[in-house]
Amino acid sequence: MQGRFQPRQHPAPGRLAERGEAAAAAARHVRHDRPRRLSAVPAAATAALQRQELGRLRRRAGRSLESNGIGPTMIISGERRIGYDEIQTRIRRAASGLRALGLAEGAPVAMMLRNDFALFEVVAASAALGSPVVPINWHLKAEEVRYILTDSGAKILICHADLLPQIRGGIPEDVRLLVVATPPELATTFAIPHELTGVPSGLTDWDRWRDGYTETQEPPRRAAAMIYTSGTTGMPKGVRRMPMRPEQAAASERVGAIAYGIKPGEGQVVLINGPMYHSAPHSYGMMAFRNGCTIVLQPRFDAEELLALIERHRVTHIHMVPTMFVRLLRLPDAVKQRYDLSSLRFVVHGAAPCPPEVKRAMIEWWGPVINEYFGSTETGIPVWHSAEEALRKPGTVGRAIEGGIVKIFRDDGSLCGAGEVGEIYMRQTAVPDFDYHGKAQARAEAGRDGLVSVGDVGYLDENGYLFLCDRKRDMVISGGVNIYPAEIEGVLIAMRGVRDCAVFGIPDAEYGERLCACIEPETGAQLSAGAVQAFLRERLANFKVPKEIQFLDALPREATGKIFKRKLRDPYWANHR
Repeated sequence: MQGRFQPRQHPAPGRLAERGEAAAAAARHVRHDRPRRLSAVPAAATAALQRQELGRLRRRAGRSLESNGIGPTMIISGERRIGYDEIQTRIRRAASGLRALGLAEGAPVAMMLRNDFALFEVVAASAALGSPVVPINWHLKAEEVRYILTDSGAKILICHADLLPQIRGGIPEDVRLLVVATPPELATTFAIPHELTGVPSGLTDWDRWRDGYTETQEPPRRAAAMIYTSGTTGMPKGVRRMPMRPEQAAASERVGAIAYGIKPGEGQVVLINGPMYHSAPHSYGMMAFRNGCTIVLQPRFDAEELLALIERHRVTHIHMVPTMFVRLLRLPDAVKQRYDLSSLRFVVHGAAPCPPEVKRAMIEWWGPVINEYFGSTETGIPVWHSAEEALRKPGTVGRAIEGGIVKIFRDDGSLCGAGEVGEIYMRQTAVPDFDYHGKAQARAEAGRDGLVSVGDVGYLDENGYLFLCDRKRDMVISGGVNIYPAEIEGVLIAMRGVRDCAVFGIPDAEYGERLCACIEPETGAQLSAGAVQAFLRERLANFKVPKEIQFLDALPREATGKIFKRKLRDPYWANHR
């Protein structure tokens, strides 16, 4: 684990090199809020804050909507729109209904929903009763869903109608099922047959059930969620946070304003295109909702459609992942120039490292609005940086912001020096601590010195900027040498004809492990293993060049677009455990 790791800097393509200084100069004019110290809100003020919340949210929504000329709309999905007053009425009625079902404060409510109006209703209604939601990945099948429902203890499940066939037999008998009709734009996007979009006879229709109740007078509360980790290294774990203190709520909003750029009353139109069963899109979407933003839902990422939505709705804020950047940059120039993107103010990305040349190209195209955060479901967001910092410190994922703590440890538990690679431990103190639901030992193993590791390795430079090398489990040890696949992937993605790639270790009788690269080529690209290896040898040490190259029509992915590397790697190791 010890050693120094210096990410290789590659010259940008000609056009980027010529305009890079202009982009850097433009980035210097970006206004950055300086981190402030955590300040306390007196506990006695909690009730008053709750009473004021509904009125403040309505005023924020009014300012936001009027300034964008969209009218009394809060959420847009396809051709459907819902106004602020209507969704608040739905939320209060749903809260009454959930209470009538016997939902106790602190008891979880599970939801298996694509991004839809109903998702916001469920989250906010559960929060009004002091209950966390358990978002379930809607790609999961019956037994996987049964595991989460059983492990979380949820006794209520709200699910889209079209998802019922894939989870039939996975819902325990003591779980109450409420079904949301699948709306037209989701049916079109996901090619769902019409007969699967309606609520089946004999099951409870969410809309009719909700509208049968009068509105609760419960004051709004900040929504909580128990997010289940992806389970790429085993069964997923439920991350459940302790109750949030008033001073943490105030600090958390400030941190969110830094990381996401979302602030009250600033005429913001926020686009969400990542599934809200993931922690980052979930927290991003709910922060936009709390702040009265207009929210535009893109059911599934499509590069040109995203540009069209930005122009149509004058989108100001977006949360993205680097794979989306790569696909946007590969659009034809004529398509890129077709749309007006001047409304964009703050684009933030996370989830995976972004190759410096990709980041630089996006800043050149969209301007100095590209920001990045680094964190996890467990840690919150301790690290962030701006477009200006990205150009000045290529390859960094940022440095600690307000409430953020980051330390790098050696395997023996001692602290690493500047530039020395070790395991990353961090925490955002503006959010409460957490536990892994029912897995105290796993929680204990993840902690050190009051901080948390999720298995990433990297280093801090002399100015406190964090550089991510790889996942600890992804690191390859070949002939006693530590190799970080993320470095190789960052170089390979820049090769013409490579749409995406994954590099990992496979068994080798002589060296223990050797490198394998799986490549998803661009349509029509003529690539060969020899050409790929030659490209890498020009840019990397020979020991970092994969000995095995495979070409696949499509790499396995999670819904966010992130490559599911375990599905590529595990077959090689099946007989070597």
